[in-house]
Amino acid sequence: MPSTGAKLRALLGATGIAAVLAGCSDTSSAQGPGEAINSEQATFRVVAVATGLEHPWGMAFLPDEEILVTERPGRLRILRDGQLDPEPIAGVPEVYASGQGGLLDVALDPEFAANRALYLAYAAPGDGGNSTRVARATLGDGRLEDLEVIFTAEPLVRSSKHFGSRLAFDRDGHLFITVGERGQGDRAQDLADHNGSLIRLHPDGSVPADNPFVGDAGARPEIFSYGHRNAQGLAIHPETGIPWLHEHGPRGGDEVNVVRPGLNYGWPVITHGIDYSGAPVGVGTHQEGMEQPIHYWVPSIAPSGMAFYEGDAFPEWQGDLFVGALRSQLLVRLELDGERVVAEERLLDGTLGRVRDVEVGPDGYLYLLTDERDGGLYRLEPAEGVRADN
Repeated sequence: MPSTGAKLRALLGATGIAAVLAGCSDTSSAQGPGEAINSEQATFRVVAVATGLEHPWGMAFLPDEEILVTERPGRLRILRDGQLDPEPIAGVPEVYASGQGGLLDVALDPEFAANRALYLAYAAPGDGGNSTRVARATLGDGRLEDLEVIFTAEPLVRSSKHFGSRLAFDRDGHLFITVGERGQGDRAQDLADHNGSLIRLHPDGSVPADNPFVGDAGARPEIFSYGHRNAQGLAIHPETGIPWLHEHGPRGGDEVNVVRPGLNYGWPVITHGIDYSGAPVGVGTHQEGMEQPIHYWVPSIAPSGMAFYEGDAFPEWQGDLFVGALRSQLLVRLELDGERVVAEERLLDGTLGRVRDVEVGPDGYLYLLTDERDGGLYRLEPAEGVRADN
């Protein structure tokens, strides 16, 4: 059976256009190529930027309109003038490319324009197992230079699951890193274990003095929050500067959490999901001293990638939170009132495939990566059309 990417390329070749695709939401049905898509608040089309990517996972926008994309098998790719360079960037570290592991997220240093520094999150092999690792390097001419590992999640674990690995910088220049609990839930409640936590570091890998567990005997000082299952979406709120993350539940119980220092987000003691066997997990949905999500999904959508919309291209979406979905193969738009979700809209249901990452580009368009063997990079841009509420 042809892959989603192959089907899309066949469609593009047949239409002879730059991949304007159809989608559907709660307020519109699937439409033909070249037609605008009416969502509840905006009219848009989907344009293919690049196809033929092997399980792309993360992206970053360079100042000169180039785009970096990671491929999970261990390649860092670059798009120039809308064309994917056939040669991967050299100097990428060795990755553990098995199961959910591999080369995962990429982020630019806040001072990238001056120092050309970037950060890679990846699954790395090591003595006694493997772990989530973050390296800093300088982007040279077609290669990474001066690569230095600045964080390794410890202890190492023999598992191919739940590496987390989203990266984000806050307005003060702190680097946040999500680390999954490696499919071994109890690790998320152990402050002596990095796994199942959100990490906060200075860009050089040193620990900020005001991290919540600095000086606590038996706790890892890098930990900012804990009790997380497998967070693959991380974004800094543009107004408050507070990190938000989402994480996979088991069967149901995918969560969006507003993260504050030192707090316990409950996994695996509390969850709104159940075990894959159908058995209950933990003590239920609530326990004193453990935080509740601001939003959750039952059944699971398998969320991945997350971005607050801040661009000018879609003024109707200002302040909304966008979340990609793997299992449900769609894009979720969440309307917010402060730290409350007041509405949810589902877009592109089954149109593109597994949406792995979501970012807002410098042009104000929304960019999506699809996690397929033959995956692609797509963007949502405004389109003329008849509003769904007219």
